[in-house]
Amino acid sequence: MLAAFDQDQRAAGWERIARDNPGKTTLVAEHGAEIIGFAQYGLPRDLPAAAARELSAMYVRAHWYGTGLAQALMDAVLEPDLSCSLWVFERNPRARAFYAKYGFAPDGTARAERFATATEIRMVRPAVEFRS
Repeated sequence: MLAAFDQDQRAAGWERIARDNPGKTTLVAEHGAEIIGFAQYGLPRDLPAAAARELSAMYVRAHWYGTGLAQALMDAVLEPDLSCSLWVFERNPRARAFYAKYGFAPDGTARAERFATATEIRMVRPAVEFRS
């Protein structure tokens, strides 16, 4: 699905997202001049919100799988004292397993994805309570 996107159109879309959503933070991982991954997070879009923060985009180029890049992005996004939600394709076991490693679990909510004929499920990671 990602290969079908027009790069110039997507770049313009990201610029529009950044301009129109000042509450979003986008982290970009680069290797030289090449973008090799990114994550975007901010206030949740769902009403009512399922968590304090939403991970709205996460992508790592396949060549960089297994290098720790995805973990570094997740470590930068997740804060133990903040709950976080995300939407993932229901039929993407690799992504679902990846997010489960970080404490995300399906909350029973599903929706039709906006750009493809696929179902997404919401996964939520609760805040971690610290006890002394």
